[in-house]
Amino acid sequence: MDFAHFLCPVCKSPLRGEPRRYVCPAGHSFDRAARGYVHLLPSNRMHAKIPGDNREMVLSRRRFLDAGGYALFARALCELAAPLVPPGGIAVDAGCGEGYYTAALAGALPDAAVCGYDIAKCAVDSAARRGARMALAVAGSYDIPLASGCADLVTDVFAPVVPGEFRRILKPGGWFLLAVPGPRHLFALKELLYERPYENEVRDVAYEGFRYVSRTPVRGQLTLDDPRLIWDLFTMTPYYWKTGVEAAQRLRQATRLDTEIEFDFLSYQAV
Repeated sequence: MDFAHFLCPVCKSPLRGEPRRYVCPAGHSFDRAARGYVHLLPSNRMHAKIPGDNREMVLSRRRFLDAGGYALFARALCELAAPLVPPGGIAVDAGCGEGYYTAALAGALPDAAVCGYDIAKCAVDSAARRGARMALAVAGSYDIPLASGCADLVTDVFAPVVPGEFRRILKPGGWFLLAVPGPRHLFALKELLYERPYENEVRDVAYEGFRYVSRTPVRGQLTLDDPRLIWDLFTMTPYYWKTGVEAAQRLRQATRLDTEIEFDFLSYQAV
């Protein structure tokens, strides 16, 4: 999918899409990958050799999400997004990962352009394999290579929140949908991992440049009886980095997981 609102990450000029590359008036050129996405993260802004989620985390997330465990959250996101993006409008999925929610948005917004970006190249490559009608780029939220005031909607599902950049790319009156974990999201998973599991804090965060509008809770129950999917779920969460070897080994031995799953979608409007 061609996309007319990408910016050159070097000089911030508009990029023109060509069959195999994007190019700016100053001659900076960025090749399209075979699957159509473009790499717009300059090497001097890569704070690691391979930034973002690693291949194991991306594959785990893809297996788990494609198995349908979080389908109710994708449906809720699309129901919230649909009335916020007019025909011919633009929706941007910030930190899109392997594209599960981005592709869902593309299906729910057939008359709009959907763009996703992520700092992890392997995640964007995985998103591109979905074959959905969306524009994809390797990029980060702290310097989004998109034109100011181009978007009607920014969505963020557990990705870094950068209010200044989100506000910059949104039109006045545009919308920002943020997914946060509900109080007891994955509580049974925490019970397997930790001696003193805790509920997630619930608070309405104010962001400069935005007016908080509403909180939409989405609740469900998840049952997994495939040990690989239980491990995939663990691998795609922050607990993967915070859990000791002994607790992770306990989880490795689990053959069934019944847990509450809870997202809250916070709605903000650009002012």
